[in-house]
Amino acid sequence: MHGRQNESDLFEVREPEIQRIPFVFNSPHSGRRYPVSFVERSRLDPSSLRRSEDHYVDELFGAATELGAPLLMAHFPRAFIDVNREPYELDPRMFDGALPPFANIGSVRVAGGLGTIPRIVAENMEIYAHRLPVEEGLERVETIYKPYHACLRRLIARTHVRFGFGVLIDCHSMPGNIRVAGSNLRPDFIIGDRYGTSASTDLSRAAIDILENLGFTAVRNKPYAGGFITEHYGRPARGLHALQVEVSRALYVDETSLQKRPEFEAVAAAISSFMRQMADYVALYAADAALAAE
Repeated sequence: MHGRQNESDLFEVREPEIQRIPFVFNSPHSGRRYPVSFVERSRLDPSSLRRSEDHYVDELFGAATELGAPLLMAHFPRAFIDVNREPYELDPRMFDGALPPFANIGSVRVAGGLGTIPRIVAENMEIYAHRLPVEEGLERVETIYKPYHACLRRLIARTHVRFGFGVLIDCHSMPGNIRVAGSNLRPDFIIGDRYGTSASTDLSRAAIDILENLGFTAVRNKPYAGGFITEHYGRPARGLHALQVEVSRALYVDETSLQKRPEFEAVAAAISSFMRQMADYVALYAADAALAAE
């Protein structure tokens, strides 16, 4: 993946003929095109590298365009570069050469091995056999991260201008063994709104109610409150709301083989219903100051 690569190889926007609802859907971690040179230099086999993917999330939310909203989806894998981080959350121990002084080398995510260029996948499986040239890491930021975010910003800005407000749904999946702290509950969905700072509480509550009415268990913010994308783009005071939606992989994929489970289509249909009901909710309450900024 070098500068000469087309953006269309890296990510794709599926557009409706006309945008009819003030939503943008984003799937930043479902990419599954692994550069050959990346796989060759990894100490992991290809199936292990895939363990940090949000498997098939782009397909689960694929009905977005039929509902009248754009869907932005990464083709590059999260293990290669993670766009749900600050642009320069980088671990100096991974690189040969000095990182720029503005790099955030002290973040919790970097310490955990999950910076912009991840050091690990899944449960502490180291990706690289050797250090990377620092130039290569910075090139990934320039040629993949920055164009991806430029595209996402355009979609959000266009939606905001057209409708007067906008809702970003950041689509993710989580391991099936995730539990809510202090309980044995394994939620089917987690709605993250950065503790009420990235979206109106009414919107988060509506999302949870809709999912529960569809027969799922859904919780808010714990253990996933939303990442960089939710935090960065959610500006409720300006009428821009960002929700992170985490779907349990146990619902739809075999987490060992990574093959779709027989329930996949039913889960996708339920998510389509969720999206439609969210759009209906927003259409009803769009005039409410809680959603559209004054």
